[in-house]
Amino acid sequence: MLFNSSYTNLVQIKILHGFFILLGVVSTGASLSLLSLNANATGKHSLSDNEARYTLTLSLPAYNQKHSAQETANKEFGSKIIKVKKGDTISDIFNQAGLGQSAINEVLALGKKAKRLTQLVPGQTLEFKLTNDKLSSLTYTIDPRNKINVYRNNDQLNFIRETREYEKRVTYAAVEIRNSLFEAAQKAELPESVTMDLAYIFGWDVDFALDIRNGDSFTVLYEELYLDRKKIKYGDIIAAEFTTQGKTFKAIRYTDPKGRSDYYSPDGKSMRKAFLRTPVDFTRISSRYGNRKHPTLKKWKKHKGVDYAAPRGTPVKTSGSGKIVHRATKGAYGKTVIVDHGNGYKTLYAHLNNYNRKARNGRNVKQGQVIGYVGSTGRATGPHLHYEFRVRGKHRNPLTVKLPDASSIAKKYRADFNTKAKPLLAQLDMVKSIRVATLSF
Repeated sequence: MLFNSSYTNLVQIKILHGFFILLGVVSTGASLSLLSLNANATGKHSLSDNEARYTLTLSLPAYNQKHSAQETANKEFGSKIIKVKKGDTISDIFNQAGLGQSAINEVLALGKKAKRLTQLVPGQTLEFKLTNDKLSSLTYTIDPRNKINVYRNNDQLNFIRETREYEKRVTYAAVEIRNSLFEAAQKAELPESVTMDLAYIFGWDVDFALDIRNGDSFTVLYEELYLDRKKIKYGDIIAAEFTTQGKTFKAIRYTDPKGRSDYYSPDGKSMRKAFLRTPVDFTRISSRYGNRKHPTLKKWKKHKGVDYAAPRGTPVKTSGSGKIVHRATKGAYGKTVIVDHGNGYKTLYAHLNNYNRKARNGRNVKQGQVIGYVGSTGRATGPHLHYEFRVRGKHRNPLTVKLPDASSIAKKYRADFNTKAKPLLAQLDMVKSIRVATLSF
């Protein structure tokens, strides 16, 4: 393995599978009765391609009415697994299991925590176990990670929610950009979610529409999340480095003792700023801040913002947290949103095709929240976003204005951060050296 850190939790599991055959022979004097056997294959186990998991169901017929009272009292009908189909209700599922409304009422009487059982989704499974026609346990598999367990103890039902921990594996990518970040990430087969996270982490320092140059590069360490040795999804970026135009930015993911996670530079400063550098992802600048010949008025006029060309419908994000103080048509701006961020800062987003229904006038919005979609309303020759940045009523160039920093790591956590950041920075350097050596070769 390339890495050996607290983020890497590789567990090797070896499970041997086989059929256990149960043969019951019951003597009734001169005759013998064979118990029935029913083995149901439930699909390939995720541990390997050639292993299979089986559910063994034993069906006990009333072959001898002279069973002892003790055996009858403990008669268990085994498990019955029911897969939810479209349109199924909790009543349908319980009926298939041989249970009526009284059993449903008993389960739902467990309170709010049991209400999740009524929110069935096609493809989910419920496993019932009955004793003497009465529910003894129920396992509801919500997804590969989450289960709800209901079990009977002293004739009372109990409720437990089970959440399995992912097995985390750390992998990496080291990429040189030839055209755009998105194109380079695709060629390197980097997951789209990781690419978007990378753009978010460095979005305060790098303008991905303006700054990217041929020869820029990035290195990223990120998690892959597994259950039963099967990859379920991609996790967080734990460390990354981005080099553009000779400047290098590094980011470390740190979770403090209170469980709060964020990204910081090696010296403990937050990667976040009070504002994003750009409100749209992976676009190009069609018109910059300053004097220009207006495309429709055909005369020279100061352009007090930056225009980002993007396809109609591209999400527009508020560059900073604040309150929406305008959400309506505004003359030549067309459909416009203005956000007041406090301390004299305001941003304007114009020529929108439409607004986000949740981003209403007077509501608070968080940094990065979608407030509208690119369009060409108002005085516009094509779909684009017109973006303005104002400080105490005066326009500033959004591309060059100095953005205020967010808070850094608290002093009481600095030693812990330094201890955890050191091996991650070493791993970044190692991966980067591998890429350089490969290019040199």
